[in-house]
Amino acid sequence: MTTAAGTSNPLNFYYIGAPFKASLSAASGPSADGNTVTISGTGLATASSVAFGGNNATATITSDSLLSVTVPAGTIGSVGVRPTSGSTSGGTAVTITGTDLPTTESVTFDGVIAPFSVINSTTVSVFTPPGSAGAVDVVLIATGGSATAAAGFTYVADPGI
Repeated sequence: MTTAAGTSNPLNFYYIGAPFKASLSAASGPSADGNTVTISGTGLATASSVAFGGNNATATITSDSLLSVTVPAGTIGSVGVRPTSGSTSGGTAVTITGTDLPTTESVTFDGVIAPFSVINSTTVSVFTPPGSAGAVDVVLIATGGSATAAAGFTYVADPGI
């Protein structure tokens, strides 16, 4: 930082990559809660929440490559595993899954554009922009159209001092 009075000492800033889930220790389990699975991947130490479908789960960060998750009760069927909430200051890594995602042009949270990376044809990794506390719509626009997850992400206010 430079002002008319001089230049301050430099401070380092590091960009952190989005977390990426590589595998689950179990791909299925009972519909009752209490089952534990391990999520392996990279950048998992920054995960602020994990959800199975629409059900939030309790996660314990083991390392940057491992999360231990207590699976919540759910209905029988297939569900995606993803973060669903994060800080109003932004920077929460979110994984969007779907089909035909290589042509993704933009992702917005409550109308605010978010940085994203296309991982493969079914996965896009996104960092949330700053936002106001509460549930917001997530919109992905691709060459073939758009998809909206109504109230798909919830911003949680940072604790004050």
